Amino acid sequence: MRHWTLTRDADGFARLTFDKAGTTTNTLSREVLAELNEALDELDRDPPKGLVIASGKANGFIAGADVDEFGEVENEADAVAIVKRGWDAFERLAAVKYPTLALVRGFCLGGGFELALACRYRVVVDEPGTRLGLPEVMLGIVPGWGGMKRLPRVAGAPAALDLMLTGKAIDARRAKQLGIADECVPPRIMENTVRGMLTALPRPRTLPFPLSLTLAGPVRKLIAAQAEKQVAKRARREHYPAPYAILELFVKYDGNALAAPFSDPASLPSLLKAPAAANLIRVFRLQERLKSLGKEGDFHALHVHVVGGGTMGGDIAAWCALRGLTVTLQDQNAERLVPAMGRAGKLFAQRLKDPRRIRDATDRLIPDVAGAGVARADVIIEAIFENLEAKRSVFASLEAKAKPGAILATNTSSIPLEDIATAMHDPSRLIGIHFFNPVPKMMLVEVVVGRNTRADLAARAAAFVRQIDKLPLPVKSAPGFLVNRVLGPYLMTAMRCVDEGIAPETVDEAALAFGMPMGPIELADTVGLDICLAVGKMLSPGVEPPARLKTLVDAGQLGKKTRRGFYDWSSGKAAKHPAGAVPAGLSERLIGPFVAEARAALAEGIVADADLVDAGAIFGTGFAPFRGGPLHYADSAGKGEQVPPRLAAATTA
Repeated sequence: MRHWTLTRDADGFARLTFDKAGTTTNTLSREVLAELNEALDELDRDPPKGLVIASGKANGFIAGADVDEFGEVENEADAVAIVKRGWDAFERLAAVKYPTLALVRGFCLGGGFELALACRYRVVVDEPGTRLGLPEVMLGIVPGWGGMKRLPRVAGAPAALDLMLTGKAIDARRAKQLGIADECVPPRIMENTVRGMLTALPRPRTLPFPLSLTLAGPVRKLIAAQAEKQVAKRARREHYPAPYAILELFVKYDGNALAAPFSDPASLPSLLKAPAAANLIRVFRLQERLKSLGKEGDFHALHVHVVGGGTMGGDIAAWCALRGLTVTLQDQNAERLVPAMGRAGKLFAQRLKDPRRIRDATDRLIPDVAGAGVARADVIIEAIFENLEAKRSVFASLEAKAKPGAILATNTSSIPLEDIATAMHDPSRLIGIHFFNPVPKMMLVEVVVGRNTRADLAARAAAFVRQIDKLPLPVKSAPGFLVNRVLGPYLMTAMRCVDEGIAPETVDEAALAFGMPMGPIELADTVGLDICLAVGKMLSPGVEPPARLKTLVDAGQLGKKTRRGFYDWSSGKAAKHPAGAVPAGLSERLIGPFVAEARAALAEGIVADADLVDAGAIFGTGFAPFRGGPLHYADSAGKGEQVPPRLAAATTA
């Protein structure tokens, strides 16, 4: 076998090691599953005392199915074949007479998690890289290889549905708490734990009686109905059919995706025929491409220094500390750092849970009013207010103190790098590393290359961005870079609609109906109306801004941060009246400028190609993921798909 290695020891235990040939990551392809069946054939002929299934890769257990094979589906039979080969293999694994154990270290996702669930026991290794989840819903499909059937049986319906409907992954300790893992152990004792379990053969865990009731028919329907209400708040059925399909398969077919007739919208053939699945798989590939951009450099940082303890600077510093780096945070005095340290504490508590990990992350984030960390830092990020002279002064000082090999980066969202770098002795050292607000939630980071930036810096900066688990997007230095450039006309158009008398709620509803995760008016309030006004002036100098926007900014009503803007934010959320009927053509009027500006950015070479434009729009602005990106969506007009005429015209503007 090319991908699996079967070994036996003197005590009669077998070990099946998965190390997919020719790749750095284990995924379950047609060939891999065929070989798994070969291994099970051999084990049937000579059953072991116990079988351990483990990964031969250093980076994780199994990342899931081979997504490339989804692109080979041409008809219903192909779709069923994909489900059937995984379902049958794992049903067979679950039915073997000898005890089986999955040793999970690192990521265990999708089909990999479903394989682990088919084993009698699961031992998970307690380290930061271990994550378990069923992210199929994020690809527009369902966990069709037994996950919908087995996960509720080990964790109960509420927890299982939460994982399947959100696609989120959990760490090793949470897996143990939910009953998914039988043991959660540190690496040093994992092999002893495996041997001990297969020797002792403890009784497989069963659900506590209250949780077992969640699988009973009437209760199952009730829980699914409640879950559907939560899904409906964040995903419309016409945009994202997969979570609704999961609920239907769970209620009607006990999670067996093969049991649904082809005519059922919940069946995998139906899901794969829908544009949403193809586009969400495209989004997955775009994300993988962004990740790959961070592998082109071998830079690895240990110490980050951030200048500016405001919302952006403080949150950048906290995120870097969360990801394991030592961080020094500088501002003019200690009082200015207090809010940032408070927000960091909340972030650490929310993400890490464990008191020791929270303490360690807190210790890594060091207030540094004097700026002593500059001389030791591998990456220095300036994140002060948007003022050219202030930034020039900062970089003149930083350059004199920084190590020769340190990355000098600005987080500017609007000022050209060439203007900032004039104060530097070596302007080629300056690069942009542009984060988006809120930093903990926004995965995209623009790596901004100026005319004078050294050629090797982009790869080094992208490697740093990947090191802190963000997605790097290389862009050229130009007004608005990519994300703010495409977002600006969209927001300005929305606000001009309000000037014309259309209610903000109606404008937002038009965007939501298109598939945007948040309406443009609410988004503008969230970003800050003062920032929107400044970006608008930068992108369109000499053009009069929307009247209502200017009035609100002049009155100091800047949106969420001042508790009032287009909406009242006194409660912490936008207080909205019911939306009126959306006028015909309003959605396309909003999206048209977005697409036109994306086309223009591509034509000007702000990014390398159309796929990266789409990636930036999706991960930086939230452009409706199920549509595959603005350029991909608009280009579908030429392929016979339904695109509004005005939008089609915008693509050639």
